[in-house]
Amino acid sequence: MSTDNLIPFDRPPVVLSIDVATSRMRAFDVFVQDLGSWWPTHTFALAPGQVRTVTVDSTVGGSVTETRTDGTTAEWGRVLAWDPPDHFAMTWNQTGTPTEVRLSFRELSATATVVTLEHLGWERLTEAELARACALPGGYLGGAFRSGWERILGNYRDAADASGVES
Repeated sequence: MSTDNLIPFDRPPVVLSIDVATSRMRAFDVFVQDLGSWWPTHTFALAPGQVRTVTVDSTVGGSVTETRTDGTTAEWGRVLAWDPPDHFAMTWNQTGTPTEVRLSFRELSATATVVTLEHLGWERLTEAELARACALPGGYLGGAFRSGWERILGNYRDAADASGVES
């Protein structure tokens, strides 16, 4: 039996939105330029508890890199879209087969922005990759990626809210 015409199992993206109390440009900057200051690297990193900083190259094709306390580095992914203050996207290499993370920033007012995160591409992963735990037990199939992004975005919201309106 040929599998060429089979429709892949529906693996919906993880989609989360949060409101932050800052301008759209500042919200974008806090996410990508200040990532290393608020990302919970003690849990969510390739080398948890050993990360000094995380940096994002501000160009399409650039890398998102964790630098560890011993000076070694590891790539989280590559920048796919760089359109400040509207949109940022990157590959997410921590799933085995790369997936994609997209962020959009929509202004509500001069001091309020809605940030929407989509983590998609799950249809490319094998069943084993889907079941593999991220920093939390359960993998994609057990909801760990959604729970992980909720925690990460909570840290981000705290940092963005504390940053104020100025960019």
